[in-house]
Amino acid sequence: MNPSPSSKSSPDSCEGVCSSCAEKEKCTDPRARESQIDERLRQIRYKIAIASGKGGVGKSTVTVNLAAALREQGYKVGILDGDITGPDIPKLLGIEEQKLIPGPSGLEPADADGIKAVSMALLLQSRDSPVVWRGPMKMAALKQFIGEVNWGELDFLLVDLPPGTSDEPISIAQLIPGLDGAIVVTTPQEVALLDSRKAVNMFLMMNVPMLGIVENMSGLVCPHCGQRIEVFKTGGGENAARELGVPFLGAIPLDTEIGRLGDLGKTFANKDTAAARSFEGIVRSILAQLEGKP
Repeated sequence: MNPSPSSKSSPDSCEGVCSSCAEKEKCTDPRARESQIDERLRQIRYKIAIASGKGGVGKSTVTVNLAAALREQGYKVGILDGDITGPDIPKLLGIEEQKLIPGPSGLEPADADGIKAVSMALLLQSRDSPVVWRGPMKMAALKQFIGEVNWGELDFLLVDLPPGTSDEPISIAQLIPGLDGAIVVTTPQEVALLDSRKAVNMFLMMNVPMLGIVENMSGLVCPHCGQRIEVFKTGGGENAARELGVPFLGAIPLDTEIGRLGDLGKTFANKDTAAARSFEGIVRSILAQLEGKP
């Protein structure tokens, strides 16, 4: 909204004007968008970016299962799918058939058993429709996902980022200056750790607090004999965390049930497994850093 000539508000006071303006959703003034984003973010207690330096490490699977673990503890949780060209969150949450619907307070997020979610996949005509966009269009979409979505009051907003250290992670750090922390997901092998260390250093360079590193696919417990098999070896994530001086949140072993349920659009349900205990331990570590809970 541009103040009228008769208004006593100066450009510097536009934020106060925008917050009460009925036309702010349609305004093209960039100050209105910034005010709108700030207004949405004030209702969210903790904003956490979840990233990886390399694709294929199970970052999105870790994101949805951490969200489910937080929800089980009574927290209000939302997931922003920051991967504009490869959005997987709706598939993993089982909400592919839902769409983002305009409401009186902006776009209404999809709902996955109490987890709010926004993704480019919920705007596409078909699940096979590609998003062939350059950087500026992707950045505009991320701004809309933050500023024009009625997130409401949340305890946690998990931002699932695409792999790498390019446009989207940088933009999220700029759009959410109050990021409470970042989590980097890796697998144990050296080729994944090589890129994951870069992701950690990217967040440190941007002054985003590092909540820690998660080592995914860390060994396999044989379902027949109970013997542990080091499929990709283990310990690489913990060693990298120690060398980089950031917390190690925990190691999640391979579990065929996690992959099977992900394909069905369900979060991990079996609590009596090593993988479930790992997720619970990671949540405890996050809460200890953010809330001082033991």
